[in-house]
Amino acid sequence: MNKLVSLPEVVEKLKDGMTIMVGGFLNSGAPLAILNAIADSGVKNLTLICNDAGFVDKGVGKIIANGQVKKLITSYVGSNPSAIDFMNNSQMEVEFSPQGTLIERIRAAGAGLGGVLTPTGLGTSVENGKQIITVDSKKYLLETPLKADISLVGASISDNEGNLHYKGTTRNFNPMVAMAADIVIAEAEEIVETGQLNPDLVHTPAILIDFIYNK
Repeated sequence: MNKLVSLPEVVEKLKDGMTIMVGGFLNSGAPLAILNAIADSGVKNLTLICNDAGFVDKGVGKIIANGQVKKLITSYVGSNPSAIDFMNNSQMEVEFSPQGTLIERIRAAGAGLGGVLTPTGLGTSVENGKQIITVDSKKYLLETPLKADISLVGASISDNEGNLHYKGTTRNFNPMVAMAADIVIAEAEEIVETGQLNPDLVHTPAILIDFIYNK
């Protein structure tokens, strides 16, 4: 199966109302070319799951600033004034999840778990509407899994099969994000022949990747 796709082919897979999960940390390791194409596509009413709201002029931040997101599930919005304005004016629903909890919820979906128990957020607004479970006399919040229709990850190197390597801090949330969606699309800076990538350097195996865009 040839997994290589063009940018227009990636955009064609998106539909209004989809849930999209994105790897990266303030654009480091983010699939920026794909995200910028989504921002130009006009697709709307998205639920967006990502570590942060990015910056207003590129990536997830541009999609948010365009008003294409109806709900944002994230740990931080402070770097994007548009996200703050939309949230404060009730034009976009924002669900805050502490960073460690956010990635554990994504990992839970990828691992097929029913949720994770954490003390983080007890006694704060994070607790609102969530089930509290007691284990060995200690209270925990039950945090439910997060799954998407499409996950987008940014890789440093991909082979033709979709085995991915992330250099340095670009690794961040990408390996977990690649496990938690029906369709996973990787944006790779470099494509190599299958077999050229040292197996010890593979962070995401090809079986998880459906499509590859070489920017």
